Amino acid sequence: MSRLLITSHEDFEKHLGEKLGVSEYHTVTQEQINKFADATLDYQWIHTDPERAKKEGAFGTTIAHGYLTLSLLPIMWEQVVQVENFSMLVNYGIDNFKFGQPVLVNSRIRTHVWLKSIANLRGISKVQLKVSMEIEGNKKPAFEGEATFLYHFNK
Repeated sequence: MSRLLITSHEDFEKHLGEKLGVSEYHTVTQEQINKFADATLDYQWIHTDPERAKKEGAFGTTIAHGYLTLSLLPIMWEQVVQVENFSMLVNYGIDNFKFGQPVLVNSRIRTHVWLKSIANLRGISKVQLKVSMEIEGNKKPAFEGEATFLYHFNK
């Protein structure tokens, strides 16, 4: 999969309003869900108890934490765009996120990314992305929203 190469604020500006690409598919496993539960101390049974989820849950199986799917955004972003020539990247914010569809265990997901806006803040590039996480075989996305990163490009 080829990635878009960005090395400056001006490179980003060329793609304003465009779809930048789609990440690779990632399969969400029960092991990954369990590790996320360990990291966040969120052991709600709908995520971590496959037998109970099968019997009592609305989906017949466990589902990924919404924040687990959101936490995959940085790695999926790196699969879409290769940004070089910067000294620092800061996760600046997330806005208007809606979780529209649960991600069932063993689902394959990928993220679509558009460049919504870009601003030069005294030499720092504020990059706002529109993102949508697709679940293979589903019409509704797992989530949609906006993520903002600050890139400190080298001169």
